[in-house]
Amino acid sequence: MIDLNVNEYVKPDSLRVAYDVLISDSKNQIIGGGAWIKMASNKEINTLIDLSNLNLNKITSTDLEFKIGAYVSLHELERFEELNKYYDGIIRQAIKEIMGVGIRNLATVGGSIMGKFSFSDLYGVLIAVDASLEFYQQGIISVREFLENKRFDKDILLHVIIPKKKAKGFFKKVKTTALDFAILNVCVVKDGRFEIVIGARPGIATRAVRTSEFLDGKDIDDKVIEEALDILEEEIKFSKNAKASKEYRSDLALVYVKRGIKEVIK
Repeated sequence: MIDLNVNEYVKPDSLRVAYDVLISDSKNQIIGGGAWIKMASNKEINTLIDLSNLNLNKITSTDLEFKIGAYVSLHELERFEELNKYYDGIIRQAIKEIMGVGIRNLATVGGSIMGKFSFSDLYGVLIAVDASLEFYQQGIISVREFLENKRFDKDILLHVIIPKKKAKGFFKKVKTTALDFAILNVCVVKDGRFEIVIGARPGIATRAVRTSEFLDGKDIDDKVIEEALDILEEEIKFSKNAKASKEYRSDLALVYVKRGIKEVIK
């Protein structure tokens, strides 16, 4: 059992007030839906900040993109039918594999992103579809940039922005039980070019850049795929933990990337 001590709870009526409270103390933290709060790096929280009064629980759609509020629950996003018409529904596929419906009703999109959890099933698909994050102070940055920045300044995530593209997509999560975290997850997207992302290695999701670039512009056949898998094996690093060995993860990645490539070129 993990102990978590909270000294004060606030529910601001403006982003300005919420941000001022957040940055006033390194031990102040935004709660999100609360599903992952016990995984926070701070086990002693001075002020827990609830943003539920700030209208961040809506999904909007334009001609070019979806804008998903940070307080939208994972289950709400999973059930948003318009989004599921894009990328062969891989965002829904990734979300529906996260724990059970009870957790997905509680967990918010923002909370699931801001934790930078290495086991995340969401990062891979967001990277692959070139999603961006809109912050209160730092504006719009890509999910890739957010994950690569080790010293990201404290800020409030407002929206996740997903471009509308009729791309082909493939997602696979490997897990031990229905409610378990991933042993590995694989995402392959093709929108003119390839984007291959491997997550839960057990490190955080990472792009297979050289592998994807090798495939771009080629007539894909079995020989090309095998050459791409050779590149992948050299490019992506795996390690072991209690769930699986690095060799097993590597083997899984090769199997499911191959399957993903074949799926998106149909």
